[in-house]
Amino acid sequence: MSLHPVVASVTERIIERSAVSRRRYLALMERNRQKGISRPRLACGNLAHALAASGEDKARLMRGGGVNLGVITSYNDMLSAHQPYARYPDQMRVFAREVGATVQVAGGVPAMCDGVTQGQEGMELSLLSRDNIAMGTAIGLSHGMFEGVALLGICDKIVPGLLMGALRFGHLPALLIPAGPMTSGLPNKEKQRVRQLYAEGKVDSGALMEAEAASYHSAGTCTFYGTANTNQMMVELMGLMLPDSAFWNPNSRIRQALNRKAVHRLVEISRPGEDHRPLAHLVDEKAIVNAAVGLLATGGSTNHAIHLPAIARAAGICIDWSDLDRLSAAIPLLTRAYPNGSADVNAMQEAGGLPTLIAALCEGGMLHQDILTVSKNGFADYACRARLEGEALLYSAARPSADRGVLRDVKDPFRKDGGMRLVQGSLGRGIYKTSAVDEDRQTIEAPAAVFHTQEDVIAAFKAGKLNRDVIVVVRFQGPDANGMPELHRLTPALAVLQDKGYRVALLTDGRMSGASGKVPAAIHICPEAQSGGPIARIEDGDMLRICARRGEIEVLVDPAIWERRIVAQPPLPGAGTGRELFTLMRSRSDSAEKGGSAMLAALEDVMDSHGPELDKENTDARYNNAGRRDDEMSGHSGSGDTRALAGATDRAGAGSGWTDHA
Repeated sequence: MSLHPVVASVTERIIERSAVSRRRYLALMERNRQKGISRPRLACGNLAHALAASGEDKARLMRGGGVNLGVITSYNDMLSAHQPYARYPDQMRVFAREVGATVQVAGGVPAMCDGVTQGQEGMELSLLSRDNIAMGTAIGLSHGMFEGVALLGICDKIVPGLLMGALRFGHLPALLIPAGPMTSGLPNKEKQRVRQLYAEGKVDSGALMEAEAASYHSAGTCTFYGTANTNQMMVELMGLMLPDSAFWNPNSRIRQALNRKAVHRLVEISRPGEDHRPLAHLVDEKAIVNAAVGLLATGGSTNHAIHLPAIARAAGICIDWSDLDRLSAAIPLLTRAYPNGSADVNAMQEAGGLPTLIAALCEGGMLHQDILTVSKNGFADYACRARLEGEALLYSAARPSADRGVLRDVKDPFRKDGGMRLVQGSLGRGIYKTSAVDEDRQTIEAPAAVFHTQEDVIAAFKAGKLNRDVIVVVRFQGPDANGMPELHRLTPALAVLQDKGYRVALLTDGRMSGASGKVPAAIHICPEAQSGGPIARIEDGDMLRICARRGEIEVLVDPAIWERRIVAQPPLPGAGTGRELFTLMRSRSDSAEKGGSAMLAALEDVMDSHGPELDKENTDARYNNAGRRDDEMSGHSGSGDTRALAGATDRAGAGSGWTDHA
């Protein structure tokens, strides 16, 4: 099927808008390749330091000429999703030696768990940690010792940060290696039910702790379809990890086989020659659109309305919320996983997983199939299911969904539109997650109750002051104010009010967790209150309207009165828990729609200053480093039609004794 016209037009809009910044980015990456730091350009003293502790790989590294992979790891054993990464570097060294290559850990980056910091002061560092991770990735890769990059990360800010940092070394091939979700524990809806009972004072903290521990119970990603699992989906739809590698559980045999294959494949695409695949040429406008389509088709985390523009900017690509909104009107919702359903990500995997989803979207013409991927045979590979037969990793064509209550196709979607809307009006622009909200609550009109912290909201709830129709306004929560923490602690309280029959909604310039669900919420409002946005003028009792159907956020106050309003004074910046260390990053952040990043704002200023010289370097985005068109590479048809998916047969994963695939 030909490409859906809305997908095509949005892509073209992004390409046109990004023409200058993308050309300059590619010119800089080509300059990095030709003149930047690399192993052959290091002095003997530089190399001696890098090889001093390399053990049995030292001789091979001394000889030069081979592939040395740099690992950027976000391992820590407090974060369940990243605990499996402890053993990865040692295993990867063994896998690399099988194909004549070496591995070194280039650096470690922080991995913050929003589940641990939710509702705590540390949450104000959450979004800021993404830029810290990007900078840490760049520091690790700046040693110039590596021909390819392995990214080990899963959770909320970690994957966006890793990609943003690696994209500034986009002349190198890169591949993300996931670890997978934990096995299913207490169902997410039951966990949420206990949270609401606790908020109402009907169960004690012991019962709450028991429910939380039964839900989050082992190594692996949390099983709800929040930001971490949305990360994995998006990276797979961008072609930056092996096909069907996102959602196999940690420590399983197939996970081990996929890890081995990933290392072998990264070595292949890192060698000079016909199959060399720099990250800068994989992450193009079409790949970004594929990620956006996947986000909408799965009802994924609203955090990616911030992260996806930031990732794109790191590659010289400009995407905004209008693009997401136009796509959302055309992309159907094909999954039901908590919080927009009762199933978890393991149930989605058992129903067919991402291969079945990708096959369905391709059948509807909703994905770019002509993107360059890390997989040898191109995007068609991503509509294939992985399995183990003995020690062989095999792939075959994805089958229709085994559970249509969890995963469907474009002919019979859960909704005809995607899971996210742009809402805009007299209060600015924001994001509204439609996929988890009942139809009869898509429009809320009610008086405002204004707060500056979520703690004040909880106190008002406990005092019974919110037992009415109300739109709760929580402001001074944007990136420029306090780093844009998630306000997930509000969810149980607001859900209790909604279940009592009140018409309730949230309006905030802050974020909500990817696990947030059924309460209507207009979030990420910009301009934010800190920069004098209209949200800073709202007073208690003002009538507000939030309408997802029409995409509206309006204040229903006499215009003359509204114009005379004085903006509220911002609170003092946070201090304590290390927050004061990040003051510079907070005070220079740009809007949520651009990614909420001081780092990227400053980066673009530098790129503009180098623009005239980069414009002279005439790097054509259609060509890879060897001067060949991307669509002439193996597995990159350039046609965009779906016939490549038809009749897929069993193919074996590459490795010792295996034939080439994926």
